[in-house]
Amino acid sequence: MNSSAGRRRPFLIVQLRPEDETSDSEYRAILRYGGLDVDETRRLRIETSGIPELDLDEFAATIVGGSPFDVSAPATIKSELQKKIENDFRSLFDQVVSRDFPFLGACSGNGLLGHYCGAVISRKYGEPVGAVDLTLTDAGLRDPLLAGFPRTFRGLVGHKEACDDTPPGAVLLASSPMCPVQMFRVGANAYATQFHPEGDFEGFALRINVYKHGGYFAPEDAARLVETLRGEETPYPQEFLRRFVARYRQ
Repeated sequence: MNSSAGRRRPFLIVQLRPEDETSDSEYRAILRYGGLDVDETRRLRIETSGIPELDLDEFAATIVGGSPFDVSAPATIKSELQKKIENDFRSLFDQVVSRDFPFLGACSGNGLLGHYCGAVISRKYGEPVGAVDLTLTDAGLRDPLLAGFPRTFRGLVGHKEACDDTPPGAVLLASSPMCPVQMFRVGANAYATQFHPEGDFEGFALRINVYKHGGYFAPEDAARLVETLRGEETPYPQEFLRRFVARYRQ
């Protein structure tokens, strides 16, 4: 008998951020915009030990957040921990893709899934921290989690690397002027976004100040970047996150 019978399965929230403040902020945003309660989730911070052995039958879906790791970095400069985490994700994706298991990867989750599926990940289409126009493809307009969205809407981004092309076998759902692969779907249930569906001003202002020496932008630009985001609202990415949770909560 399935051990989860008779109870609602939790959402597995996988985080890679090494700082408590950014990790906690990201987790709170996922809860808020996903419409989740803490007791509906199992939170895993894998930035120190990698992904433990998991039985996906115990979970409703998996949500993976962002991180300072670069998938495209040469193997010679990757730490042993990063190599372990990437190997752990390959094992996880073996299950996710073969079972078409509900999955949502944001930013780093996008690069990890894209790389697994055979896309080239490079710095060719990196985007500075800020809000951008995201444009849905025809397939995006037809996707059940994006139904009724406008063709173009705002989203928050900030990444040094991205998929060069749509991963083989995936469906492109959204693009932006500087980044052609902003969102794709593998199968019917595995989604990846280069933008941050949990993103809001408060969370991004925190990340800007924490990561100002992380190579995303010149450190002296931190205050200016915070001000450029003040007043930006991104309701459609947040609505996508809410719909993802609502669809797989049952």
